[in-house]
Amino acid sequence: MRKYTSMLLWPVAAGVIVALVMLSLFPEGINPRLKTVEVYVAPPAGQSNGGPVSYADAVRRAAPAVVNIYTRREVDEDSANPLLQDPYFREFFGDQPAPNEHSQASLGSGVIISPQGYLLTNNHVIADADIILVALRDGRETAAEVIGTDPETDIAVLRINLPDLPVITLGTSEQLQIGDVVLAIGNPFGVGQTVTQGIVSATGRNRLGINTYENFIQTDAAINPGNSGGALIDAHGNMIGLNTAIFSRSGGSQGIGFAIPSDLARNITDNILANGRVVRGWLGIEAQEMTPVLAESFGLKEKRGLIIAGIFRNSPAHQAGLQPGDILLEIDDIPVENSRTAMNQIARTMPGETMAMTILRNGETRSIDVLIGDRPRQRPQG
Repeated sequence: MRKYTSMLLWPVAAGVIVALVMLSLFPEGINPRLKTVEVYVAPPAGQSNGGPVSYADAVRRAAPAVVNIYTRREVDEDSANPLLQDPYFREFFGDQPAPNEHSQASLGSGVIISPQGYLLTNNHVIADADIILVALRDGRETAAEVIGTDPETDIAVLRINLPDLPVITLGTSEQLQIGDVVLAIGNPFGVGQTVTQGIVSATGRNRLGINTYENFIQTDAAINPGNSGGALIDAHGNMIGLNTAIFSRSGGSQGIGFAIPSDLARNITDNILANGRVVRGWLGIEAQEMTPVLAESFGLKEKRGLIIAGIFRNSPAHQAGLQPGDILLEIDDIPVENSRTAMNQIARTMPGETMAMTILRNGETRSIDVLIGDRPRQRPQG
């Protein structure tokens, strides 16, 4: 019996010894696992991480300075018909009745930016209007005077004459980041002042074909017809944009709205108040974008620069000796990426200043100094 017992104890004892050795050598076990797994857990619902629960304070600060704008213009339907202006047509049909005139009304929004009564809106809101009526949130109404417009950025500066005006605070749009909360205030569809909320979807949007000079804030805050010229504010009630346009297939908001940055709007306003119009630099060229195929045909290793397709007679480019077919590579040592950025760079230069242009002509690089001129209104190119 003792013999059988000793035969059973030896395997058990050996197994225990092996197990102890394995545990001493591999304290985490034969299949080791991570000691610590880092997991980021959101705070329980109801706990604030510092963001506002309500934007009522921001709206309370900004909304009184956002106004409704009503415009009216007289339309002569007969004068709009080219057949009625043809003397042979009128002679054939005899005397015509008096011109058929009627009024066209439209609406939009605006923002009071000064206690002196200056306010901002979009140029397309007041374009060709015979009467401009501004209605404040407190119930007051008054006619507005057009101080100046800039169709190329779609900005208009108006003035009203009323005491104790509410004024919005301008923020700095340069500090905007994608994801920042924004609120759009305006008068959509004429239903009355409305506030919608969203985030900044993108900054610096351009090449949309909306304006000549584009640098839009894109937001998903609902912007509808009638919101044009209203304020885009941040979570503190500061104006950081002027609501301008929407991208829509139906005419209503689809979450893609555009606003002019407040920094640009302020610069245009200062220019209009100082000069009565916006003064921009002008080179006087028609440019074509460089493509990979064109770059290869010109012997360029990469797609860069602009092809000068045409030059206005007696323009600064003409007087400096630029020629059609030249490739504009650099402006003041800054590489030319596309026509939009080049136009903006030239426009920011005051007339009378000199810009250094680096061009490629017949395979040779040349440097030409150009005395920038004063850009005529509504020029399509740089």
